[in-house]
Amino acid sequence: MENKKANQIECNDKFCSKHGKLSIRGRSFKGKVIRKFPKRICIEFERTVYIKKYERYSKRKTKLHARLPDCMAQDVNIGDYVEIRECRPISKIIHFCFVKKIQSKGAEK
Repeated sequence: MENKKANQIECNDKFCSKHGKLSIRGRSFKGKVIRKFPKRICIEFERTVYIKKYERYSKRKTKLHARLPDCMAQDVNIGDYVEIRECRPISKIIHFCFVKKIQSKGAEK
């Protein structure tokens, strides 16, 4: 019992999707964490864009910033594969919130 209480961190973050009042809606993306900050993460993922002139597809990379709640900050590291979901604009660059970690850096599919 004491171990469980020690591992749980009290979450007083009002921008937490599980413990706070931040509603999650809209689009969701999965990508690799490339940067980690105290309150946010930056993920990157590839997408394909159709080039009409050449009738071909090209690969493009997209970077998005997401809010990282205090209760989940210990679980996420650089290189992890995570899922983020859209929420209301929290700041100038943060319009998404971290939802779950799909795969760790060292684990292979």
